[in-house]
Amino acid sequence: MSRKPELRGRAARLAQLLPTGRAQAARTPFVLLVVLLLGGGLIGLLVLNSALSEGAFRLDDLKRETKGLTDEEQALQRDIDAYSAPDALQRRARELGMVPGGDPAFLNPDGEVRGVPGPAAASLAPLVLAPEAPATATAPLPDTVPGTAPGTAADPPAASEAVPTTTPASNPGR
Repeated sequence: MSRKPELRGRAARLAQLLPTGRAQAARTPFVLLVVLLLGGGLIGLLVLNSALSEGAFRLDDLKRETKGLTDEEQALQRDIDAYSAPDALQRRARELGMVPGGDPAFLNPDGEVRGVPGPAAASLAPLVLAPEAPATATAPLPDTVPGTAPGTAADPPAASEAVPTTTPASNPGR
């Protein structure tokens, strides 16, 4: 009934170039290859997107941690500045029993003393002992000298020379 017409000439030559029965079989591997490439590309994009999202979350966590550490550093720097202020240093020195020094003297490299040293002014602040010092030691009162009866006044230079000086073994401010 429906019979294909025979082709002649140029049409016949072109018809010989086209495959007749194998057309479906040749397209299947190509379609599978395209589908696999598209699927692989989509999976690759999904993995890349997940990795970028994970990196963004990690970056946010690190920024938050950096901000917290920066705030802590600034608070510590404020504490250091407060402790190293001159009035705070003077107050802490008085708490430790320190007094302002007298006139200084200097040593030359040959051992000669330059200047006349003066004693430190006696203070009414209590003597604070180093942790290793015995707990029974006390500081003499400024108006008495060891070896004299309590309440006996002594000359001021002798009293200032008799005041024992202790140097703290540790530096609690640092």
